[in-house]
Amino acid sequence: SVKNANGVLHEESKRTVKAHTIDELRSLQVKKSEADQLAVADDIRSKQQLQSISDSLASLTRETGPKVAKGDPEKAVRTPLLTNLDQGSARANVSDSSLKFTHVLYNLSPAELYEQAIKYEKGSFVTNTGALATLSGAKTGRSPKDKRVVKDETTEKELWWGKGSPNIEMDEQTFLVNRERAVDYLNSLEKVFVNDQFLNWDSKNRIKVRIVSARAYHSLFVHNMCIRPTREELERFGTPDFTIYNAGQFPCNRYTHYMTSSTSIDINLARKEMVILGTQYAGEMKKGLFSLMHYLMPKRQILSLHSGCNVGRRDGDVALFFGLSGTGKTTLSTDQNRFLIGDDEHCWSDDGISNIEGGCYAKCVDLSQEKEPDIWNAIRFGTVLENVVFDEHTREVDYSDRSVTENTRAAYPIDHIPNAKIPCIATHPRNVILLACDAFGVLPPVSKLSLAQTMYHFISGYTALVSGTEDGIKEPQATFSACFGAAFVMMHPTKYAAMLAEKMRLHGATGWLVNTGWSGGRYGSGSRIKLAYTRKIIDSIHSGALLDARYEKTQVFGLEIPDGVEGVPSEILDPINAWPDKDAYRKTLTKLGGLFKNNFQAFLGHDMGTDLELTRQILAAGPV
Repeated sequence: SVKNANGVLHEESKRTVKAHTIDELRSLQVKKSEADQLAVADDIRSKQQLQSISDSLASLTRETGPKVAKGDPEKAVRTPLLTNLDQGSARANVSDSSLKFTHVLYNLSPAELYEQAIKYEKGSFVTNTGALATLSGAKTGRSPKDKRVVKDETTEKELWWGKGSPNIEMDEQTFLVNRERAVDYLNSLEKVFVNDQFLNWDSKNRIKVRIVSARAYHSLFVHNMCIRPTREELERFGTPDFTIYNAGQFPCNRYTHYMTSSTSIDINLARKEMVILGTQYAGEMKKGLFSLMHYLMPKRQILSLHSGCNVGRRDGDVALFFGLSGTGKTTLSTDQNRFLIGDDEHCWSDDGISNIEGGCYAKCVDLSQEKEPDIWNAIRFGTVLENVVFDEHTREVDYSDRSVTENTRAAYPIDHIPNAKIPCIATHPRNVILLACDAFGVLPPVSKLSLAQTMYHFISGYTALVSGTEDGIKEPQATFSACFGAAFVMMHPTKYAAMLAEKMRLHGATGWLVNTGWSGGRYGSGSRIKLAYTRKIIDSIHSGALLDARYEKTQVFGLEIPDGVEGVPSEILDPINAWPDKDAYRKTLTKLGGLFKNNFQAFLGHDMGTDLELTRQILAAGPV
């Protein structure tokens, strides 16, 4: 500053900004990213990219896709533009929708998606830790009864159909009707979000996926959960291997054949497409892609697994964790003393283990920093928080509040976990750990399994849930989900079991059954096994100490239980010792054994691969 003759301070004029309007000033505030500079420099590649997106959005009743423009419609339209008239479409095909531009918000950054969500999507807020809190609408969980798979000549032979199967059939024509409905809805919007990303960290077996959606919440979810391409990989992305059309804000037509509600999640493996109508729950995209991998990978002799995976820092020993919701799969695979490969979906190839995803989808109900510090600390900027409740002033989340749903979730990139191993690949597993939350309280906290027993319990996929009855008494309910993920498998469970048995035998992996549920009685009379005890058990498995223990067999299930585990009270290792009422224990154990046998009846007519002796051993490995 300088003083004039009257001693008044004035700013030097040479320091004024180089702008004449506020808009010019704002334009100076934000510089073009390298990606945008590259796009302008390479006009041909950008037009090819937009052409690919337009082709994805093409209606089946028109020869060409919609006009698409890259960028936010509220900002100046950027070049290049692609119009369907550029492609030589006939005037007879021109409609109102073909005269408008569909603006493509392509692979936006988390910061850009935050801005879109907060500005345009009600129920979007930034929490005190920087996460984006969102609402998924009326559906706060998956809708398995509304999932459909096209049954054609190929899938009729290859997929698992009938009783117990998650694959509910639909025909090609009905899929095309729903696809048209979804595409027309997306094309009617002023803007859509497009994510081009990858599945599988194994570069030799990577799958290119494109997700077209109407919400920033969905785009950020996919950004976190799929593998994020580098700038160079995005330039070479080309045509996707699989496309999801997420029109979840728009319902399906209930009068369409095969529809039983306003929701429909449809997979067409021949067309390599998935359509979502009538549900905004983001988990449908994640699990739809997982179902795809359950089909594609076994055809390449690669085993797809619904499991967590981590690896020892010192010895490099790899462990797989199988378990249904609530068994502790995410919690136990996220271990501060080990590198995390992934918490939910993996492939086991001839080269070892690879994570399918680029992120984690953790349950948040009753989350605490003390019990799960890694997950707690991962919930920061970039994380999507689904359906949580927070203080209206401080924006602090109350993870114990179930007002919206009990199924509150956090979706975050895997690199939010400080001990995540990037790239998310590992060698062959040394231990295969099957987790069960046994609310009946009769399974041991840990037992070593033979190969046949591992296959029996893998196919069974057992846990027990607690649900309220009409008179208010809560009873345990056995839940069986083949391969610990029956809702997502495409082929018969014995196909995956045979592949798992072969890989475990080839690489010398040991199977374990770990009960994270109740001890000393069933739910209501016994007590939940402490997480600290379960962690000690898992530590002993990782270290190899449990291999050196002495073992005794239990009644009914014939499980081998160790005589001691460091840091775990010996009286709980054999369940009968922890029950004050021994007769009640035996009755409950026999009841659970019967439930296992009844569930396994559906698999008795199927061979486990070509090894008939293993099939016989597996059938004999169940409860007696």
